[in-house]
Amino acid sequence: MALVVQKYGGSSVADAESVKRVAKRIAEAKRAGNDVVVVVSAMGDTTDELLDLAAQVTPLPPQRELDILLTAGERISMSLLAMAINSLGVKAKSFTGQQAGVITDAVYGKAKIVDVVPARIRETLDRGQVAIVAGFQGVNTDTNDVTTLGRGGSDTTAVAIAAGLSADVCEIYSDVDGVFTADPRIVPTARKVDRLTYEEMLELAACGAKILALRAVEYGRRYGVPIHVRSSFSNATGTLVAGTYGDLIDPNAPAHGQEADVEAPIISGVAHDRSEAKITVVGVPDVPGMAARIFEVVAAAGANIDMIVQNVSAAHTGLTDISFTLPEGDGPLTLTALRGVQDEIGYASLQFDDQIGKLSLVGAGMKTNPGVSARLFGALRDAGINIEMISTSEIRISVVTRADSLDDAVRAVHSAFGLDTTEGEAVVYAGTGR
Repeated sequence: MALVVQKYGGSSVADAESVKRVAKRIAEAKRAGNDVVVVVSAMGDTTDELLDLAAQVTPLPPQRELDILLTAGERISMSLLAMAINSLGVKAKSFTGQQAGVITDAVYGKAKIVDVVPARIRETLDRGQVAIVAGFQGVNTDTNDVTTLGRGGSDTTAVAIAAGLSADVCEIYSDVDGVFTADPRIVPTARKVDRLTYEEMLELAACGAKILALRAVEYGRRYGVPIHVRSSFSNATGTLVAGTYGDLIDPNAPAHGQEADVEAPIISGVAHDRSEAKITVVGVPDVPGMAARIFEVVAAAGANIDMIVQNVSAAHTGLTDISFTLPEGDGPLTLTALRGVQDEIGYASLQFDDQIGKLSLVGAGMKTNPGVSARLFGALRDAGINIEMISTSEIRISVVTRADSLDDAVRAVHSAFGLDTTEGEAVVYAGTGR
């Protein structure tokens, strides 16, 4: 008997028929002798619809009340799913995040899980029942207020509960058959990857791959939870996320289904992100401490910085430009904060650009193979795509391009590294990739 945590995304429970189909899959897992805990997202586009409804009432809803509103979506899907499972003769009980023991900090809208106390889930499992948990939400014990975890929060809920229960595996179900070498909606010839390390999946998620939430992968790596990405629309094997980059350089450790060879880079995939913007601080005095002051202000505004480029200062002016990328939604507050210190820092002006796209090539062994960079930049050159910023890590190269050329860039790089499959086009069953 295994303890399995399953998570179903909004596209998997988009309507009543989908809920009944998912219920049959859960019932089959239970009848196979497994203990089953299920984490579920809101149905279809419910969360977006609730956000739109709030915006019609007021342009600036209090975040506490917004969190209370948004948790309603998962409560609807969890109760309907429990009803559907019970109708199949398998006992199931639903729980809100608070009832399930998901404890968070007090940050509304993007709370972080600080603990999981799954006493009621364990009691349910001990009675031979399936536990259904509302994803994306928890409770802060200091205020007793419900909180939401931000986009992808149901993934994080599932992995956190799996860690709290010491589950054998956390299965993340969506509307694609696993993790692909690129978004199959852009590259239909993308192929499914059978296995990824936590580090590779972290890079892909951080660079825009929507199949798994970044915080869920971080949680999985921290607590050693194997994450199995599968489709709720098929019985395909999926993609297993487990192990570390260190496993790849162990000659006795198989990786990606074969013996690892870091001399030959293993390209995991091409990720892209349209959600970032670029701010350029023009004419910054090139003296010690100015960059530090700029990013202190940015941090105080709550912005998460991704890529940073500082130009070499002009000798005759002693001034430099500093550019950085950040989530587009963080742009307005960051610009306001920087304008407030213009006299202190002495920069000339600010530029804001929300028409950028980021492409990232991810794979193990890239550090030891200088040919990777040449092939990447050559593919972009041949496709007529200009590069504005570059960032690298041990297993990733990221570039910023114009947003309107991003799709072409993804396809060009994907083909240049021989990632296209000849086995047929990838299927996105519900059209969302979640």
